[in-house]
Amino acid sequence: MSETEETPAHWSKFRESCRLIIFHSSRPAEKLFDVLLILAIITSVVTVMLASVESIRQDHGHLLYGMEWVFTGLFTLEYFVRIYVSKKPLRYVFSFFGIVDLLSILPTYVDLIFPGAHYLMLFRALRVLRIFRVLKMVQFVGEANQLYAAVRASARKIIVFVMAVVTLVLILGSIMYLIEGPENGFTSIPKSVYWAIVTLTTVGYGDISPQTPLGQMFASFIMITGYGVIAVPTGIVTAELTMATTSEKNDRLCQNCGETGHKFAAKYCRNCGERL
Repeated sequence: MSETEETPAHWSKFRESCRLIIFHSSRPAEKLFDVLLILAIITSVVTVMLASVESIRQDHGHLLYGMEWVFTGLFTLEYFVRIYVSKKPLRYVFSFFGIVDLLSILPTYVDLIFPGAHYLMLFRALRVLRIFRVLKMVQFVGEANQLYAAVRASARKIIVFVMAVVTLVLILGSIMYLIEGPENGFTSIPKSVYWAIVTLTTVGYGDISPQTPLGQMFASFIMITGYGVIAVPTGIVTAELTMATTSEKNDRLCQNCGETGHKFAAKYCRNCGERL
C-alpha cells in the first residue's frame, strides 16, 4: 500500500510519525518496526505449527494457547493502528495486505462465538501470509517487479504448453489403456490418464504399474519424455526473467518509497523527491 500522498493540514505530528514508522522502512525506527513485526510473524507461525503436533499440544497446549492470544492481540492492535494512521483507511482495509491482516486474526475471535468449529482452524494458516510483508520492504521491490514481469510475460506461453501437455497425457493414457487393459489395473481411460500424468511428471506413486513388456517399454518412453517436459516451463520463465532483468538495468530504484522506472540519469525520485 502506498502512503505517499501529501499530508493534510489537520494531520497531527504524532500521527504522521506513526504513519511513517508503520508504512515506510528507510529510517532506523522504521526498519526496527519492520524487523520486530517480521519476528512476531515468524514466532506466531511457529506457534501455530507447534500447536498442530499432538504430543506438543498435550504437554504445552495452555502455553501455546496463551501465546496465540498474545499474538492475536498484538496483530489486532496493529491492524487498527494501521487504519487510524492511514490517510485513506478504506484503501488499506480493502488492499491485499489489509484483507490478509483481517482474515489472520478473525478465526481466534470466531472460536469464542462458535466453540467446536474446528474447521475454522484452517483459516489460521493465513497468518503465514503475513511473512509476505517482507516483500513490502523497499530493497525487495525491484526484484519483485522483475519476477512479476517475467511470470506475466510467460503466462500465455505456459498456458499453451499446459494445453499441449493435457492433450499429450490424454493420448498416452488412452494408448496405455489399450496396451495393459483392466486386468493389469488400468480399469478405465481416466485412470490410465492419471497414471500418465504421474509418470510424465516423474512423480511415480507406484499404485498402478504396467505388467506387460510392451507396456513397460512404453512407460520408459514416457518417463524419459517427462524430463524434457519439466524443463520447458522453467526455460520459458528463465528467458523472460533474463529479459526483465536486462530492461531494469537502465532503471533506478528509490530507496525511500520504492518507486521504480527512473532513468539512469535521474537524480531525484519522481514520486517522493528523495535523492537517488
